[in-house]
Amino acid sequence: MNTMHSNIASYIDHTILKPTTTISDIEKLCGEAKQYSFAAVCVPPYYVKLAKDLLTGTPVKIATVIGFPFGYSNIAAKQLEITQALKDGADELDIVHNIAALKNGQWALLEEEIGSCTRLVHHAGKKIKVIIESGELTDAEIIACCAHYAPLGIDFAKTSTGYASSGASVHAVRLMREHLPSHIEIKASGGIRSFAAAQEMIAAGATRIGCSASVQIVREAADQ
Repeated sequence: MNTMHSNIASYIDHTILKPTTTISDIEKLCGEAKQYSFAAVCVPPYYVKLAKDLLTGTPVKIATVIGFPFGYSNIAAKQLEITQALKDGADELDIVHNIAALKNGQWALLEEEIGSCTRLVHHAGKKIKVIIESGELTDAEIIACCAHYAPLGIDFAKTSTGYASSGASVHAVRLMREHLPSHIEIKASGGIRSFAAAQEMIAAGATRIGCSASVQIVREAADQ
């Protein structure tokens, strides 16, 4: 078994973000994360505290979402969400940028938003992933996101929420990798349901994969 097959779990944010998520869903998700040694679980803000309790004493990180899924809440609202998520025990904050502002070319507002959110997250010693919703952007807009956000010190750029018209694409990941400094990581998410698809994203430059089909992907890897 090659390294990719044996280590695929270490790339995965095991994710459940549907609005009907129940306590038993979170318990199952966290149990699987422990069993398979996934990098993180990504859960709704409402369940951060529960996930933290379930995973205390394990290396699995707690990720949650901010401004999700549309990104057009105001900066102060996102900051309050971040503050609460950090208080509840989140390690990684996946923040949807203001796509409406981007479509208006309001880069000063976007830099204020992502800069202030990044400072808040880093002050707590945690990591920020900026969800750019690449499926809704032109190549030029993806490149512009990389140019504007990289200097702000973000930890990850992330492709998608999974709630847009299209999710992660190899093309978008490659484009992000080409236009981001090497120390900024890329999370591919949205529609990744097979080991082959995960491999393609990693080959394109992703260092983290967000998916709900995580167990299936790990089992596929083990069978190859």
